Amino acid sequence: MKKVYFAGSIRGGRQDAELYKKIIDKLSEKHKVLTEHIGAKTIDEMGEQGMTDEDIYTRDTMWIKEADFVVAEVTTTSLGVGYEIAFAENLGKPIYCLYRKQNGKKLSAMLTGNKNLHITQYETEAEVLDAVSKI
Repeated sequence: MKKVYFAGSIRGGRQDAELYKKIIDKLSEKHKVLTEHIGAKTIDEMGEQGMTDEDIYTRDTMWIKEADFVVAEVTTTSLGVGYEIAFAENLGKPIYCLYRKQNGKKLSAMLTGNKNLHITQYETEAEVLDAVSKI
């Protein structure tokens, strides 16, 4: 069973938290998800309670090092998710980005122009969960 680091927006906005939970559940069918808490309803835009920012950074970078690959839902702009992607890329980890198409918006060229990333664009929840089942 491979270990996966799932990245999704926390302080950048939690509007997709329910979707994150479903993606995490789908990933968990075949893999060990190190970051199951990203889908928790108890986490809001202020982040995790009871941990310092330094503790979160130390834990999360350790988990990225431990992970076999990274899956990042990148629809909601997030500096943290961008940092996690770059950190994982620097370690040579395979990275799968999931992006929901939005009228009038485009995914950052820093992602779409990076041939090291596997980017899946989707429109519906069913499409993204189907894509995740193939990772």
